[in-house]
Amino acid sequence: MRKSRDPWLSPEQQWLRLRASAVSKGHGVVRRGELVWDMQIRPSPLGRLYAVRIRYRRGDTPEVVVISPDLNELAAGRYLPHVYSTKPVRLCLFDPQTEEWSPRSSIADAIVPWTYVWLFFFEEWLVSDEWKGGGRHPEICDAA
Repeated sequence: MRKSRDPWLSPEQQWLRLRASAVSKGHGVVRRGELVWDMQIRPSPLGRLYAVRIRYRRGDTPEVVVISPDLNELAAGRYLPHVYSTKPVRLCLFDPQTEEWSPRSSIADAIVPWTYVWLFFFEEWLVSDEWKGGGRHPEICDAA
């Protein structure tokens, strides 16, 4: 009897894909079954440089947090759009109900490009005060 292959990508496989991707340049480690990947993103030629951290455990949804600059400071008192939390700022990149992401998906091919797009729309929102990135807006949870 043939053993079936697990279609989910492991943190180690995700690490390899991130390392090989031109748009995911950064560094990371896998420890105790968790991938932590840090990278710098400039969403457009005139955009700011953002430090981003991605965390992933096998079978879970990746968490994307903006480390710097402080998006709350940039928002100047306005509520941040399209985030799961504001302390730390955890981005809402896709609608879990639509199954745009699955553990079979590559973080390098999906989550990283969506992060670039989210940050692009964030910079536009800073100027227009209108979120043009689409999607359903999640409830915001803040850590104390």
